[in-house]
Formats: sequence, C-alpha cells, structure tokens
Amino acid sequence: MLTTRFWGVRGSCASAGGHTVQVGGNTSCVEVRVGDQLFILDAGTGLRGLGAELMARGEKLDATLLLSHFHWDHIQGFPFFTPAYVPGNRLTVYGPERAAPRGDVRAAIDAQMKAPHFPVGLEVMRAQLAFHALPAGACVPIGAATVSTAAACHPNGCLAYRISAGGRSVVYATDTEHDTHSGAIDRNLLELARGADVLIYDAQYTDEEYRGKRGWGHSTSAEGVRLARAAGVGQLVLFHHDPAHDDWQIACIEAEARALFEPTCAAREGLQITLDSGVEAAA
Repeated sequence: MLTTRFWGVRGSCASAGGHTVQVGGNTSCVEVRVGDQLFILDAGTGLRGLGAELMARGEKLDATLLLSHFHWDHIQGFPFFTPAYVPGNRLTVYGPERAAPRGDVRAAIDAQMKAPHFPVGLEVMRAQLAFHALPAGACVPIGAATVSTAAACHPNGCLAYRISAGGRSVVYATDTEHDTHSGAIDRNLLELARGADVLIYDAQYTDEEYRGKRGWGHSTSAEGVRLARAAGVGQLVLFHHDPAHDDWQIACIEAEARALFEPTCAAREGLQITLDSGVEAAA
C-alpha cells in the first residue's frame, strides 16, 4: 500500500487566516507511506504538524526526507521538526546536488540554523541525521521503494521525485515550469511522470499571472493538465498554491482543471490518497 498525505500545500510563503482555512496555509510538506516506511517530501512549515503527530503517536522516527530544493518555503519547517531532537530517532535527508553549495546538503540545511537566522544549530538535534546529495536522473532503492529523480526547471536548481513501490507510483513535481521559450513539455519531467498513479504538480499561477512571471520557476493548472494527459497519469493533484489565492480562487482553479482532466483535485491540508494493488486513487 502506498499512502500520500498533505501537510503543507502553499508556495513561496505561508498564508494563514480565514481566507485559507479550507485549503490550508502551510508551505510544502507531503507524507508518503510505503507500508510502514515513511518518506517526507520537502520540509516547509507543514513539517511541524507532521512532527507533532509523530510525537503524539509515540512513533519512533526512521524516515527519509526528500528535498526538492533549498528555497525558504521548502526548508523552514526543518528546525521545528521535533522528532529530529529526540535521541534514537533516525532521519536520512536527500537533496539536489546542483542546488547545494559544493554539493553539500548538510551545509545547505545548516545555513538556515546559524546566526543571525536561528538561535541554535544542527548540533542540538539528537536524532541520527545523515545527508546525501542526489543528481538528476538518479534511481535509488530505499527500503521497499525506488526513488527516481529528474531536474525541475527552477532557479538555483530543483529535483522532481518519483516514489515507486508494489507497482504503484507518486510523482512530486513542484517548483517547475515547461520550456519558457517554446512552451514544450519538459521531456525529463514527462518521462519521470509517465504512467504514474498520482502526479503532484506546481500550479501556483493562473494563466494570466504566469504571463508576467515567466521564468520564475512555477507553473499553472493548465500546464499540469497538459503534462498529466501526455504522461498518462491516473490522478493530477494541483499543488504549491499561491499565498494570495484564497479558498474560493483555488476551488475555481480546481473546477477549471477538472473540466479538462476529470481526475484532478487541488491539494488541501489533510488530503489523503491511498493506492493499493488493483485499487484506484481515492481522495
């Protein structure tokens, strides 16, 4: 069984308030379970809530954290991930080789926990931490799963991930856009997503907004639909919502995308998708 749960679905910065209560205001963090094996996609502010639930369950941590890149909205939850401070817990962190300084993932994470940005450093985390850099095009067996990567089109470098296990797969492609000159679908991303059961895709901008932000490394729901159709995916999940988009706007974006590709939904905090052998995605 492969289960995906969303803890943070916003992009750029957290967006709290009554206007985001239905979708949620935390930044990127997605939990993926392969049986009892825990993968975490990105460490945005949503990671704090995941950590709190793990602590409440009394669950010993032995997890793999896959970072798409090191921009603030994807790492700001890391210093607030309580299980990382507990002796006996284990966290293995992977990040994009090209985006880390000299390929050093630990240094990239450590930088945000140094003065003047944070009062304590990585050394106060008592869990067993390991850091590894991944190149684009990697294919790594981790426990019962296989993790594959592709370069995403985003300033400073970014990775898209595919987690596959038991004939099922989830693709996480945030902070990316297609060719800004030709408009062609990114071939590497297309191959990564081909035949996936679930595609989680950056849909931060409307088409109108994107015209003024081409090259910023984000995409639209329409581009997500185009990729989902071309790759033959089972379900499209719109992700990395703009902090200025309220619940109503995201519902409208979702409806427009669903009219083009029916198995589409907008990511919301708490949304869970379960994949089992012979069972289709169910939100």
